[in-house]
Amino acid sequence: MSPPVRGVIWDFGNVLIDWQPRAAIAAGVGDDEADRFLTAEDFDFTAYNLGPDSGLTWDEAEAGVRRTHPHWVPHALAYHEHFERSLVGEVPGTADLVRELRAAGVPQWGLTNWSHELYPHAPRLFDVLGLLDDVVVSGTEGFAKPDPAIFEIAVARAGLPAEDLVFVDDKEQNVAAAIELGLDGILFTGAEELRVAFRQRGLPV
Repeated sequence: MSPPVRGVIWDFGNVLIDWQPRAAIAAGVGDDEADRFLTAEDFDFTAYNLGPDSGLTWDEAEAGVRRTHPHWVPHALAYHEHFERSLVGEVPGTADLVRELRAAGVPQWGLTNWSHELYPHAPRLFDVLGLLDDVVVSGTEGFAKPDPAIFEIAVARAGLPAEDLVFVDDKEQNVAAAIELGLDGILFTGAEELRVAFRQRGLPV
């Protein structure tokens, strides 16, 4: 059994919030073009999105597409313009865990790769985020997971030793980076599996 923890740090995208970038892109250029964009051999959407997640403005990111991949400009602009469409709802079950932990007095924080400009959509659309004690937004800080710097910011913001915190994320590289810095880490695969992992760590869910 893992040792008890005193606080939880949550990733947002596809852990608390169901994020589907295809839906935003398709709203601007259609389903077929969205699929073509996201599977293109000459454009890496994940890397492109990481720019604003790491502190670039969307103007800067889109100017880069105009310079290097002008044929993909409408697709890139569609994602930004229709971004809210990518936030399709809560991930089933995880908001319940946030509420249960909140009711039990367990402190919780957010650590999300999200652009500074687009993050305001999240708390406006998802009330559960208001139950967190604080949120570290990568685009605001200028560092994105799995950069160790963003985890150091999150631990400092939490005010607890790293070993007293458990971090939940759906990406293995982010969980590995958290563990490397001394946090406990859980790879998210579903709410029920997470509930079991929390109980193993002594959390009241």
